[in-house]
Amino acid sequence: MVCLLVCWSNSIAEEIKSRLRPGNACYHLVQNLLSSRLLSENLKIKIYRTIILPVVLYGCETWSLTRWEERKLRVFENMVLKRIFGPRKDEVTGEWRRLHNEELNDLYSSPNIVRVIKSRRVRWAGHVARMGEERGMYRVLVEKPE
Repeated sequence: MVCLLVCWSNSIAEEIKSRLRPGNACYHLVQNLLSSRLLSENLKIKIYRTIILPVVLYGCETWSLTRWEERKLRVFENMVLKRIFGPRKDEVTGEWRRLHNEELNDLYSSPNIVRVIKSRRVRWAGHVARMGEERGMYRVLVEKPE
């Protein structure tokens, strides 16, 4: 059973904050691995997808995101990806610089965090739709709560 933090205004913002806190903690625990030159970028991405992302996305199937919340999640993901891909040397000036978000999107071939959430919501809705009529979640989905 998923436990959610929903405030009186029916906003999921507190839940997002409470999921980003342990996500940040996981990130800080493995940030040395993510910035290591000894590991390949593919291995670093696997570390992100198996250690950090599940902590942040726990219970995301029930989230209805606003653009502001989507932005917060993308900022978190871009912070992790900047650590994974590291700075790049500019070909024109020869100086090291951080990657821009568009460059990160090009380098990271997997779907971004918001697309992952949306696909999980659709998958979860499919599970609920196949439940029997006696289940509470099914009644909520088809708008027949008692």
